[in-house]
Amino acid sequence: MSKTDSRRDFAANARLLRITGIAAVVGLLSTGTAVVLLHLIRIFTNLFFFQVLSDQARSPATNTLGLWVIVVPVLGGLVIGLMARFGSEKIRGHGIPEAIEAILFGKSKMSPKIAVLKPLSSGIAIGSGGPFGAEGPIIMTGGAVGSLIGQYFQITSAERKTLLVAGAVAGMTAIFGTPIAAVLLAVELLLFELRPRSLLPVAVACAVAGFARPLLLDAGPLFPLHTVAVGPLGLLSCVIAGVACGALSWTLSTSLYKVEDLFGKLPLHWMWWPALGGLAVGIGGYLQPRALGVGYDVIGDLLQNHLAIGVVVTLLLCKAAMWVIALGSGTSGGVLAPLLMMGAGLGAVLGPWLPGGTPALWPLVFMAATLGGMMRSPIMAVIFAFELTQDANALLPLLTASAVAYGFTVLLMPRSILTEKIARRGYHIYREYGIDPLERHNVAELMTREVKTLDSRGTIAEALAEHFGPAQSHRAFPVLRDGAFVGMIDRETLLAGQQNSAARHLADLFGANVPIMALPDETCRTIATRLAVHGLERVPVVTDAQSRRLVGIVSRSDLIKPSLALFDEEHQHQSFRTTPLGLLKQYFQASPKG
Repeated sequence: MSKTDSRRDFAANARLLRITGIAAVVGLLSTGTAVVLLHLIRIFTNLFFFQVLSDQARSPATNTLGLWVIVVPVLGGLVIGLMARFGSEKIRGHGIPEAIEAILFGKSKMSPKIAVLKPLSSGIAIGSGGPFGAEGPIIMTGGAVGSLIGQYFQITSAERKTLLVAGAVAGMTAIFGTPIAAVLLAVELLLFELRPRSLLPVAVACAVAGFARPLLLDAGPLFPLHTVAVGPLGLLSCVIAGVACGALSWTLSTSLYKVEDLFGKLPLHWMWWPALGGLAVGIGGYLQPRALGVGYDVIGDLLQNHLAIGVVVTLLLCKAAMWVIALGSGTSGGVLAPLLMMGAGLGAVLGPWLPGGTPALWPLVFMAATLGGMMRSPIMAVIFAFELTQDANALLPLLTASAVAYGFTVLLMPRSILTEKIARRGYHIYREYGIDPLERHNVAELMTREVKTLDSRGTIAEALAEHFGPAQSHRAFPVLRDGAFVGMIDRETLLAGQQNSAARHLADLFGANVPIMALPDETCRTIATRLAVHGLERVPVVTDAQSRRLVGIVSRSDLIKPSLALFDEEHQHQSFRTTPLGLLKQYFQASPKG
């Protein structure tokens, strides 16, 4: 290979450093926003359940309201409905689908209203007993912070997307203290690419949030845990856990959207739906007070097996019903914390009957597998569970169960709980990532090297007669001046030039503008984009922009070839070795009959 080969493993330029620097600031601001959200939840919890103005951390389960506890979530739902109708409808829902929709279909632009109303509405929803987590709202709020900052700079939509995602996952890092899982969430769910231009800024934003978190919140893992390593029999239990969590994910997701459909059939404006959802939350909270609110303390008790099985069963049923109905009503809240609680609850119920591991292991395994199956992000779920507990012994069971749950939902569910919501708004999201076949090949591999050219000193009439008559072999030809490319001509260009009496030679058809060209080491994706932007069918390939020495030409039909090769790779079934049984079968098939 030539020493001057300029091809790189990754596309990168000096703008990457600029965006990374802005992302670091976004990470710091999102951390502060997360702290504000947590304090809002505490303030509203104290106001709604204890009628005091305080940001002291108190569980709504300790309230003494009696039957009046049913009214509290209804009041919260009324306030949220009013905020959504007269403030911004985008505060409804659990945050992550809205962030994805802004990324893919809104050029990553979010309004200042979201940055203010989303944490406020979520604080009210959770503070009034809503069975939600803070992570969904902070993902949307942090994303709004990143998007708003990006709107003050002259940057592309792709760069603004990076800042939006950086703010979103930095907020998640601040809430849970899980920077690596937050980066994986970005890769598996939000970025829709794996490139340095997005990965580096997002990673830096999460690192900044991780270092800033101990200055504002408690340091250390949220749910410290230590389990013992499982034996070989534990593999079977992990598979069972994965299937059970996949089934739970399917049940919760389908139930949620059936409830949402039922709310849609009500003869009431959607503004009133959160109040009706709040009624279900209030009844569930009266029956099982520990199902109210975020419930991080309950998750800790489940992971430590501090709750009796009967309590766990009622908690699991109440939490699931409250969460499905409340979220289906269109209120504001997140999904991660409820999934953690429901998964851990299922593990606490089934764990005593699973062989190959201690009972303390299974709530953690079920928690991660439920998250991985529901969100279709199994690697994120494994690392998330590990960072929450710092239990290295659980890594292999976590991976096995999360992979099985992921496979279960991929095979049986066309969309996840996140993408289903977006699909109902008319957008389909394809979440499989792969290297574009046009990125794998450069122009030199596909271009046509034998090119018929015209001399710029030739006349227009000669060109029309010799190259665009009955024996025309190509639709357009490159024109050279002293061996340097100056432009492309086709029949329309020549006929238009013929009407201009001053244009007699081909050279007269081209001005001083630099012609559109391609270089041999450019990727086919770059050239495909160039053809699309300029509405061209083909482009000449030159050695460099200075000499413009022609070495070939590449057309749209050439750019189809990588896709054809990819099709063969994925759809052509081939076997290169034969088993003894296969050889025997071939022998009898080849033997003459009779």
